[in-house]
Amino acid sequence: MKNSLFLAIGSFCLIAFGSCREDMDASDLNVYDGPINSAININLVQSDSAIVRSQIKAAKQLEYENGNLEFPEGIDIQFFDEEGNITTTMKANKGYYLREDNLYKGVGDVQVENMLKDQSLKAEEMFWNPNKKQIYTEKFVTVRDGQTLFNGTGMEADESFTNYKLKNIRDSRTLLPGEGM
Repeated sequence: MKNSLFLAIGSFCLIAFGSCREDMDASDLNVYDGPINSAININLVQSDSAIVRSQIKAAKQLEYENGNLEFPEGIDIQFFDEEGNITTTMKANKGYYLREDNLYKGVGDVQVENMLKDQSLKAEEMFWNPNKKQIYTEKFVTVRDGQTLFNGTGMEADESFTNYKLKNIRDSRTLLPGEGM
């Protein structure tokens, strides 16, 4: 009697759970595509011939299986001259590193400032190509060069933001004393 009860329960379970498996398709399974690694308080220094060229700081970094990185709490990139002085800074509310293209992308309130010249820039999106030592965007941008503001769509510059080319200039105006960007 005891064995027949176990046999009946076992048969029921096999039928009940076995039928569920037949209805299940491999496409019903979700493949995890989230981060495989995370880190906090990132401080990455990039150098060339023992000279610091750039420094990347971020409160949080997420790494994905394809090698891409995400900086969900913002990114701060500093560029240095040969004497080790900060020449330019680039900050964004959120950042990405696209491994396949070796390209950094800042989104949100992107701000670039040339510390040596009286120049700054604001945009919603900015790319930095470390290989070409270039920053650029195809989005709307506001550039302050001294006391003059320029608005346009699209911009290319060297990574120090010393030499830049503003595309599709919409307007320009001189700032009044004490007026900010």
